[in-house]
Amino acid sequence: MEALQLTLPIVIYFLLIILLIIGIVLGIKLITTMNKVDKILDDVNEKLESVGEVFNVIDFVTGKMSAISETIIGALTTAVVKIFKKFNKESGIDE
Repeated sequence: MEALQLTLPIVIYFLLIILLIIGIVLGIKLITTMNKVDKILDDVNEKLESVGEVFNVIDFVTGKMSAISETIIGALTTAVVKIFKKFNKESGIDE
């Protein structure tokens, strides 16, 4: 019984030391993994920002094209309305 009282604390201390070493190794691996994940996230953010700039350019060009097309369509509509008013006045048809 006395031998068990002497060896049991030694076994427990030995197992605690092993558990502590495993915890330290896992902590180091976790830190390196988190650093790799952080680098990947930074890279993805940079790429998303560059893609965002492309979308901003596309949005700007689309807005300008829309304004130009509205101006052209407005001018054509006005011209067609004037032609039909002139045609209606010459033919004597009342609206």
